[in-house]
Amino acid sequence: MGHAAELLGVRQGFLRSLDAAKLLTPQRSAGGHRRYSRYQLRIAARAHELVAAGTPLEAACRIIILEDQLAEARRINTELQQRENRPGV
Repeated sequence: MGHAAELLGVRQGFLRSLDAAKLLTPQRSAGGHRRYSRYQLRIAARAHELVAAGTPLEAACRIIILEDQLAEARRINTELQQRENRPGV
């Protein structure tokens, strides 16, 4: 966790708060240390950006979840449009 916090320029407590808020659920090493994926680090960076701008943590978590859902919906929409535009489909 210390390395992840250092990479992001945040305190370890901030990463713990994201875990407590259930925004991130890092894997655990055999020794019990938190291990974050690149995706989780991007989410943590976005959360920090929102909180640093004055957004309460709970609201920042909700915003990130909604942004993620919107991105997935757009991806699905694009995929469906591409299928629809294929000749002979």
